[in-house]
Amino acid sequence: MVSNRLPVDYVVDDDGTERWRSSPGGLVTALEPVMRESDGAWVGWAGVADREFEPFENDGISIVPVALSTLDVERYYEGFSNDTLWPLYHDVIAPPSYHREWWESYQAVNRRFAAVAARVAAPGATVWVQDYQLQLVPAMLRALRPDLVIGFFNHIPFPPYGLYSQLPWRKQILEGLLGADVIGFQRVADAGNFTRAVRRLLGYTTRHTVVEVPGQDGDLRRVVATNFPISIDVAGFEELAARPEIQARAREIREGLGNPETVMLGVDRLDYTKGIGHRLKAYGELLAQHRLDVENTVLVQVASPSRERVATYMTLRDEIELQVGRLNGDHSTLSHTAIAYLHQAYPREEMVALYLAADIMLVTALRDGMNLVAKEYVASRINNDGVLVLSEFAGASDELKQALLINPHDIDGLKDAIEQAVRMPKKERRKRMKSLRKRLRENNVSDWAKAFLDILTGRAAIEPGIPDGLVTKLREVAATPRLLVALDFDGTLAPHVDRPEEARSLESARDAVMRLVALPDTRVAFVSGRALVSLEQVAEPPESVLLTGSHGIEMKLDQPGISLDLLGEEIAQLATLAEILDGIAARAEGVWVERKPAGFALHTRLVSAPVGQALQRTARGEVSSVLPSLTVLEGKNVLEFSVRDGNKGDALQRLREYTDATSVFYAGDDVTDENAFAVQGADDLSLKIGQGITVAGNRVRGPEELAEVLALLADFRTANAEALGRAHPEATEPPPARF
Repeated sequence: MVSNRLPVDYVVDDDGTERWRSSPGGLVTALEPVMRESDGAWVGWAGVADREFEPFENDGISIVPVALSTLDVERYYEGFSNDTLWPLYHDVIAPPSYHREWWESYQAVNRRFAAVAARVAAPGATVWVQDYQLQLVPAMLRALRPDLVIGFFNHIPFPPYGLYSQLPWRKQILEGLLGADVIGFQRVADAGNFTRAVRRLLGYTTRHTVVEVPGQDGDLRRVVATNFPISIDVAGFEELAARPEIQARAREIREGLGNPETVMLGVDRLDYTKGIGHRLKAYGELLAQHRLDVENTVLVQVASPSRERVATYMTLRDEIELQVGRLNGDHSTLSHTAIAYLHQAYPREEMVALYLAADIMLVTALRDGMNLVAKEYVASRINNDGVLVLSEFAGASDELKQALLINPHDIDGLKDAIEQAVRMPKKERRKRMKSLRKRLRENNVSDWAKAFLDILTGRAAIEPGIPDGLVTKLREVAATPRLLVALDFDGTLAPHVDRPEEARSLESARDAVMRLVALPDTRVAFVSGRALVSLEQVAEPPESVLLTGSHGIEMKLDQPGISLDLLGEEIAQLATLAEILDGIAARAEGVWVERKPAGFALHTRLVSAPVGQALQRTARGEVSSVLPSLTVLEGKNVLEFSVRDGNKGDALQRLREYTDATSVFYAGDDVTDENAFAVQGADDLSLKIGQGITVAGNRVRGPEELAEVLALLADFRTANAEALGRAHPEATEPPPARF
């Protein structure tokens, strides 16, 4: 783990004793178990300038401090990180400052973090870099240690291209991030902003969530850039909220406020992105218009100190405190204060008591990557009561849709939402809160960490059987009006064999597909890297199955015949390519070349991994020097060259359009199937077969379990067809076929 700060704080007691105190936030809580299990190390700054500390053990985790000088803190942290990147990434709510000496310090400190991580990481280790302060570390670390698996998570928003392009060092930041294997963002829009910037500034090909990064030796490295919405330790907050002493403290807080009918709460770092001023303005106008009564309503505003040495934050504190003073002067009475303003941080136990005491939570962020306060409030409301007023510009709004969603810039709309929250009937409050709490339990912080690490390391869901989450998703896609079931062949329907011409699908898979073929409003397609002639020979599919071969270059739909009109130049390129690959294949027994209509594939499955990799590198180099325009695809122990551009993602898109499918189920086992997974949407189901890093949302171990999944899908789809009164699938006998 590499982050700006360590998960421990350096403390000096009153008697001068020096010690380390754990500072477990949600991130630490989620990652502590996996860190201990894997003998993990955490690299970060200790929070003390001009002081070096030796590595040490803390609760089973190796702590590796990185030293920062006072000048580093001023330029790298307070300067470039928080006065350049922070405002730029938050929609330029405050103007960013661009200083070359800050950028130079940012580079130097990132290089220091990368060097420390490279030194302590074991061979082939997984390294997870956290947040915007360290965006250059992934590429620096990859240069130092290409054996590592590297992930990066951006906890704050990633800005639209029009804003991001203002950054003088925009390309360098993108290149730094692309050193990672997986880049995580809070929202779908953030990942989209990133890939759009990559296309515009670097010219790299992006396919939905996959970025193709060219290497120095001509190979392509696929980087996954997608969203992983972070969450909280839901069970931990529920446990605190259930404690009698914390519930008693909540009653004490309300009594101290004069037992008003309605307690509203705002909890924020004192930051210009949080919309505190907008919240206070709306509340003040409600009081002035007598839509709320200070005798019955109070706003508790916790504004914890933040970046107090940065000029913008010093100015903001003055503005907020002046605004609070004016509102209290205008509206408070001798017995009732309009706003209880608290400029300090509180321990988690006190925060949960505040959440329990508050009838309404106000989250009015102008821009926020997630906003965990909103989730903490919901988790703490174990009585299923309370109202969350939530900015649509906070990432949490993507999940917590039963909150009262507001545009904080619309003061009148914000006022209406606050008044609606105050007057909301208890039945509606409870209905909304139950829904919010149910959604929150579906994605806690441990789920978030597991989802990221599973995709990063290729460990996702490989236990025997069909996971419950996959069953749920199968039910959902089975209910779609028009379903497309698209399947890779080798390694998916059919186990891998040494001689490709001997590949045959499992009988159980064949039976399940035949059931799907016979169902109404259901189309089945095979999406293969094989040439169509080869696919038809080994699969022998029924006529109604749609076919794509050579990674989408060839297609056979409902019309007979396959057309592929090669140009004279392309035919000449194929002849040259054949000569090169035949020469390389002759260098090692077991290496062979597969002829395809628009290209050739070099197969290295039957030789050792080092020999196969060396031959593939040689093939890349020799082909690119003579035929630089060819399309190159890398699969499992196979390297393919084609005179036509095609991939399974494009093929799946064409099949979707052809069938007018409302949902698509796609299953595949190969690296080339990632292009198909990448174009799937929220209403689709993607299924990875076997090990390996993937963007697919689900995973099973092998073709045998895929056959079970297809049978289950056929069961659900049949039940839906019968419920709708459509023809029973067994009313007509399917044509005999083997594939």
